[in-house]
Amino acid sequence: MHSLAIALKEAGHQVTGSDDRIYDPARSRLKEVDLLPADEGWNVDHIHSGLDAIILGMHAFDDNPELKLAQELNIPIYSFPEFIFQQSQNKHRIVIAGSYGKTTVTSLIMHVLAGVGIAFDYLVGAEVPGFKNSVKISKDAPILLVEGDEYLASKLDPRPKFLLYQAHIVLINGISWDHINVFPTEKIYNQQFEDLLKSMDKAADVIYNQDDKLLSRMVQKLTNDSHYLHAFSCPSYKVEDGRYKVKLAGEKKLVKLIGKHNMANIAAAWQVCSLLSVEIGDFLKHAATFAGAKSRMETVVENAAQVVIKDYAHAPAKVQATVEAVRERYAKENLIACVELHTFSSLNKQFLPHYKHTLKRANCKIVFINPKAITSRRLAPISKEELLAAFGDKGIIYINSRQELIDTVHEHQKGNDVMLMMSSGNFDGLQWEQLLSIEPQTRIS
Repeated sequence: MHSLAIALKEAGHQVTGSDDRIYDPARSRLKEVDLLPADEGWNVDHIHSGLDAIILGMHAFDDNPELKLAQELNIPIYSFPEFIFQQSQNKHRIVIAGSYGKTTVTSLIMHVLAGVGIAFDYLVGAEVPGFKNSVKISKDAPILLVEGDEYLASKLDPRPKFLLYQAHIVLINGISWDHINVFPTEKIYNQQFEDLLKSMDKAADVIYNQDDKLLSRMVQKLTNDSHYLHAFSCPSYKVEDGRYKVKLAGEKKLVKLIGKHNMANIAAAWQVCSLLSVEIGDFLKHAATFAGAKSRMETVVENAAQVVIKDYAHAPAKVQATVEAVRERYAKENLIACVELHTFSSLNKQFLPHYKHTLKRANCKIVFINPKAITSRRLAPISKEELLAAFGDKGIIYINSRQELIDTVHEHQKGNDVMLMMSSGNFDGLQWEQLLSIEPQTRIS
């Protein structure tokens, strides 16, 4: 929401906003462009008949006083995706969907399109190197590239966001149950992707990961000969001295991304770029220089003997893929993998068994839960016994405090360590440098 506010101001609009809490990086970025509200909270004085529109965030409840007054004044009210669609009806709209890999695929496509000089607008859920904002809406760009979330549009519109963009090209990277707070069963969750496929125009392009058996069956069931189907799978690749060389369309290239799932993400991005008339040579040239979006397999701090990698992974499939990728890249190092259970889904006892064996390839396996996350979501506490049973591993170390986490990581270091920290949160304010403690002995390969 704050990125949209910045984009609209830069486009010449007068923008104001409210929120009950504003955290960094949003706070700093809004302050920098003079958009930070003077006070946090809701104030009906902000709402008046002179407003052209209200853009409603997902976390503003239907009894919000500002919202109620806007409704009384008949001010047009849009959800985030509704507004984006209103601003892009004349554009060729591309939506990147799926339970995982959306940010990386979207960011890589952005990187390539910018490199080859194709004009486009975009909406992405992370900071991407080379782009000063995560939202761009212009009058002239012929293409809109959107990271399409399956989460609900707003409290007034309980449809998945990706339905509202009305895509001409949709890519689905894979399906794995998430967001149990709004999709209480796996069947209901999967139905959102069925609805997306059903909503596609008959002449639309549908790109899908054929390595996902559920998704493949869904696509074959819900599409027909009038759709343009494009299947992709993980391409062949080799790991040479810690570098990945991928083979696509008969050409090979060393890339900066690591892990099998990221090789599949590269193949996914290529499918989209090929439909936009990008040549394979140009695609690989620019893909080779892409190091990833912020907090997606990001090396945040390192010394000669230790490295800390931060990843946004929090859902089970993401956690397992990330651990396997780092293990493949650092085959001989001491891998300390820590996942913070932070979301409503991950802290729900019904959902917890989906994490079974996700950390098994790490030398040291840590699960961190901040008790405040349990309390704020009004969920039942998770016992150590319940956690170990859910993960299917008696070697799991269950931690509830930041200092205990730091001490445990230090205790399990051997001098040639890779510390993989996976969370959509922040480990209760952990500073990455606090994890480095051992004098360098052996250089990380």
